[in-house]
Amino acid sequence: MSAFARLLRVELIRLVRRRAVLVLLLVALVVPVVVGVAITLDTRPPSAAALADAKAQVERDRKDPAYAESLEQCIADPVNFGGIQSTDKAEIERLCTEQTQPQVDWYLYVNDLDLATEITQGSGIALVVILGLLMMVLGTTFTGHDWASGSVSNQLLFEPRRARVWAAKAIVVTGVALVLSALVLSAYWLGINAVAASRDLPSGGAVLLDCLQMGWRGAGVVAAAALCGFALTMLFRSTVATLGILFGVALVGGIVLAVLGVSGRFDPALNTLAVVADGATYYVDAPCPPEQGIDMAGATCSEERTLTFASGAAYTGTAVGGSAVLSLLWFRRRDVP
Repeated sequence: MSAFARLLRVELIRLVRRRAVLVLLLVALVVPVVVGVAITLDTRPPSAAALADAKAQVERDRKDPAYAESLEQCIADPVNFGGIQSTDKAEIERLCTEQTQPQVDWYLYVNDLDLATEITQGSGIALVVILGLLMMVLGTTFTGHDWASGSVSNQLLFEPRRARVWAAKAIVVTGVALVLSALVLSAYWLGINAVAASRDLPSGGAVLLDCLQMGWRGAGVVAAAALCGFALTMLFRSTVATLGILFGVALVGGIVLAVLGVSGRFDPALNTLAVVADGATYYVDAPCPPEQGIDMAGATCSEERTLTFASGAAYTGTAVGGSAVLSLLWFRRRDVP
């Protein structure tokens, strides 16, 4: 075993033996399970009793003369009453019945499980954010403890080449975050897909692949968050300072950029979303096109633009890579107490 491999092994052992790190890893495993169970329960089909009650309510309400009157008005004037453009009498009657007569789904709250929606608007993004925050704290906690306890100087006695020490710590923190998040997110999507398949909902094939790819992209973002937390803590030598800066950028970075008039293209959160979701949209003020019919001098309209995965990855990679390089250079030159 090479000297650097032994150094990696030592850092990995130190990482997994840190009590705070174990708590963070446990939370990272538990949260997706809790989210998955909650989604499974929230999207379960209605019970037989609830379905029977809804059907009974439909039968009672259809006896109300007001519904019959609405049906007659719709059939007599389908365009104005229901926006129905068809000229076929049978089709008009069917559509008017659906619009005006009580239906079973009026009395049931059914939230079907939709994997495509979960990717972009549901639990997928939320889980990546949660895991990213947890692994970012893991990176800061791991190295912050070394600076607080003064053990960095002891470590340099055994391995005086600072670049190797920095690299070993970075590889271990980033690697653990990457492997853990990739396994957790993959297991989560496989579980949700199994639930959808058991209910005869769209699942497997291209839908499942999209889910897994989203999870893998999210794992990369989580690993980057861990590396960024580690690098900034090595730079500032303070867990509190690092967490304050990172959470400040995450929470108010976009607001500050908007106040300064900087395009949303440079919003850290938007670029991260573009990486996870394989693209994101944002809006900018642009001259109104002629078809808008707005002739006011200087008038602007909101224009939708797309931020691609490549652009988001380049932005995020530059920010994280720059932090890492600066951290390494500062660690090599600054005195260690």
